[in-house]
Amino acid sequence: MRSSKPCLDAIIAGLNTHQNRKDNQTMNRYYIDVTYEDEQFAVQAPSPLVVEYLENVLAFLGQSSCECSVNFVSDQTIQELNREYRDKDEPTDILSFVQEEDIEDFSWPEVQLGMPDSPPEEIRVLGDMVISLDALKRNALSFSVELDEELFRLLIHGLLHLLGEDHSSNDADEPMLIKQEEILHQLGGSKR
Repeated sequence: MRSSKPCLDAIIAGLNTHQNRKDNQTMNRYYIDVTYEDEQFAVQAPSPLVVEYLENVLAFLGQSSCECSVNFVSDQTIQELNREYRDKDEPTDILSFVQEEDIEDFSWPEVQLGMPDSPPEEIRVLGDMVISLDALKRNALSFSVELDEELFRLLIHGLLHLLGEDHSSNDADEPMLIKQEEILHQLGGSKR
């Protein structure tokens, strides 16, 4: 999987955006890495938009400084990952790979950039999300929503998984899915 130049731009934009945000009197930084299996995928899920959506959700949820990544892939690639990690030989819309699973109080110490006199900052490493753009398009068509709304929904969904939430089905009354839709609505991502 290849990363693109927009990925670096997104990380820099994320750092710059969150340098000025404060939460409980401390600065939170969100290190977000966005990559694409195919450079053309960046047109449908532009890195700056992905970073903006993720930063908004993390801030809304009151998350302290953390790191995560998102990789946009094809149905074929996500099907291979789904088969390998979930024993399901079918494409899916999103997979989340939690970094902290089974490790209590896991974090990597990192030095704050641009603040030489500051002590090291603990950065929570959430994990990685993989999104199939093919599935994203199918979902948008199936649910009669715009692509950017479905993108926002999938990013919220993936983050909730990275933060330890889960669901046993895709029924609308699942608590995690209700929370996902509430966040989407609160952040203005729902067009309905």
